[in-house]
Parts: sequence; C-alpha cells; structure tokens
Amino acid sequence: MLTVFDAIRILRVNHRGINSQQIVVTDLGGKPNAILTALNQDVLEKINIFMSIEYDTTIDDVLFMLSANTPLPEDVLSEYEKILTENVIEVNFATRKNLIEIVVGN
Repeated sequence: MLTVFDAIRILRVNHRGINSQQIVVTDLGGKPNAILTALNQDVLEKINIFMSIEYDTTIDDVLFMLSANTPLPEDVLSEYEKILTENVIEVNFATRKNLIEIVVGN
C-alpha cells in the first residue's frame, strides 16, 4: 500500500520535488482535512530544510533526522509518523486549483 511518505517521495512537478503548499490531504469525497494537511505541510517543510528525500530514504530516517536536528518533542514526532504512514487511496491533480490532493483512508 502506498503511504503519504511514498507519495511525497515520488511526486514531482516539472521534475522537481513538490512544494508543501501544493499538497492538500482529503478524504475520498474530496473534502479537505485541514488538520492532516497542516501536519503534512509542517513535516514536509522540515524535511525540505534538513534533508533531501531519495528513493532509499525511509520514514525512520526522517524521524531520526528530525529528532537529531530539532528540539521537537516525542509527541510531535509521533504525529509526524502518523501522517507519513497514512494509506493513500489515490492522488488527484487539481489543475484549476494548482494543487495535488492526496486522498487518504483505511
């Protein structure tokens, strides 16, 4: 199953990694989830600051890097892990909005 982290790793726009502001996390009906979107944007911004995601990078690598380089408490890192491991049902490119919608669910 594809996870949010996998999607972040492989999605490209014009052969460049995605900007955190380009991603919205939604449910299957297309309704945005503001909490998950904000959490995803936050972790993606930190990833972009502290490391480069390669195809062999894992979620554990990201969490270790954030733990080593930021004063983030364990509960925040746990929330980051939760969003990164969410199952992706589909990815929708909303061209009129210039957004990438990552549809998550069980």
